[in-house]
Amino acid sequence: MLTLNEFKAARNVLSGVILNTNLIYSPALSKSTGNHVYIKPENMQVTGAYKIRGAYYKISTLSEEEKARGLITASAGNHAQGVAYAAQAAGVKATIVMPTTTPLVKVNNTKDYGAEVILHGETFDDAAALCAQLAEERGLTYVHPFNDPAIATGQGTISYEIFQDLPDVDIILVPIGGGGLATGVSTLAKLLNPNVTVIGVEPVGAASMKASLEAGHIVTLPTIDTIADGVAVKTPGDQIFPYIQKNLDDIITIHDSELVDAFLDMMERHKMVVENAGLLTIAALHHLNCKGKNVVPVLSGGNMDVITISSLVQHGLINRGRVFTFSVQLPDRPGELVRVANIVAQENGNIIKLEHNQFVNINRQAGVELRVTTEAFGHAHKNAILDAFKAAGYDARVVNTVL
Repeated sequence: MLTLNEFKAARNVLSGVILNTNLIYSPALSKSTGNHVYIKPENMQVTGAYKIRGAYYKISTLSEEEKARGLITASAGNHAQGVAYAAQAAGVKATIVMPTTTPLVKVNNTKDYGAEVILHGETFDDAAALCAQLAEERGLTYVHPFNDPAIATGQGTISYEIFQDLPDVDIILVPIGGGGLATGVSTLAKLLNPNVTVIGVEPVGAASMKASLEAGHIVTLPTIDTIADGVAVKTPGDQIFPYIQKNLDDIITIHDSELVDAFLDMMERHKMVVENAGLLTIAALHHLNCKGKNVVPVLSGGNMDVITISSLVQHGLINRGRVFTFSVQLPDRPGELVRVANIVAQENGNIIKLEHNQFVNINRQAGVELRVTTEAFGHAHKNAILDAFKAAGYDARVVNTVL
C-alpha cells in the first residue's frame, strides 16, 4: 500500500537531489479559462522532467546486490534520463532501451549521463518487450518506468510541493501514460486533502487508461497514434491500476491539434518549452466545466528536440491564421509582382516568402503562379487579405504548407 510514511520517506531521499519547482501563476491562462491557474513546471526539473523523482527513489530502495547486477529500463525518454542520472549518482551501470522514434535530445541526454542506449521498435511497448528479454538474459535489475508502487511514490512527491505553495488547491491536472505519475500525485493528494479533485489527461490516440477504467480492468490498445510520445503507452500498469481506480476523479482526452495550440501558448505567454505530453494538462484547462477554481496543471517535462519545436511553431501559427500561404495566377508581365506586394502592404500583412513558377502553364501569358507566404494577426486578418485580392480581380487560394 502507498502510505503517507512512504511518501515522507521519498521526500526525504529526494531532498537536495530534485528541484522544488514552485508554482507559477498564469494570468493569461486564468483569464482565458475563468479559473485561477497555477502551473507546476516539472519541465524545469533536473533532467528536464518529473521522472527523476521516481527513478532516484526507486534506485535508493534497491539492495546492493540488485544494484551490483546493473540496471535496465525501457523508456520513451524522460524515465531513461532519470534512471541514467540516478544510476550515475549511485555508481551503477545502466542500460536503457528506447523506441527508435525517441527525440534525439532525449537519446543524447541519456548517453551523456553514462548509460548504454539501445534503440528498438517504434513504440514504448516494443522497447519494453526487448527490455524484459535483456533483463532476464543478462541478469539485470529492471527499473520499470511506471508499473511499480515505489516509482509512483517518488512521482507523488509533486503533491507535497503543490500543497505547500497552494494549500487551497481545488483541481490538479496530471498527464497519464502508464499511470505512475497519476498514481503518485492522486494518492498523496487525497491523503493530504480528500476533497481535492485530481483529473488525468490522455491523448485521444493513446487513451489506454481511460479504456481500462471504463472496462474495469487493464486494457491493451491494438495501436496508438499521438504526437505525445511521452505518454504513448498501449498497456497501463496493473500494479498501480487499483490506485487510479480509487483516487482519480476523471480523465479528459485531448486531440493532438490541441497540443499544437497549447505549445504556442506556453512559448509566447510563458517563454517555456514544454513537450507534448506535458502540454496535455494545458489543453485540458479549456475542457473544465467550472469557474473560479484554483487549478494546477502539471507540466510533466520539457525535453523536445529543435526540429520538433520548429514544426510545432509553424503548425501552431498556421492553425491560428498567423501564417498562411496563398497562390494567385498572374500574367507574365512587368509590374504584377509589385501589385501583389502593394495589396498585402495595404492590408498590413507581412510577406515572408515568395515562390514564382513560370512553368505552371504552357502559355506564360495565360498566367504564372505566385505563392505568397504571409504573416497576419489571425484568421480575420487573413480573410481580409484574401478578400482584398478578390476585390482586385485575383483568384487567391490558400495552399498552406509549412515554411
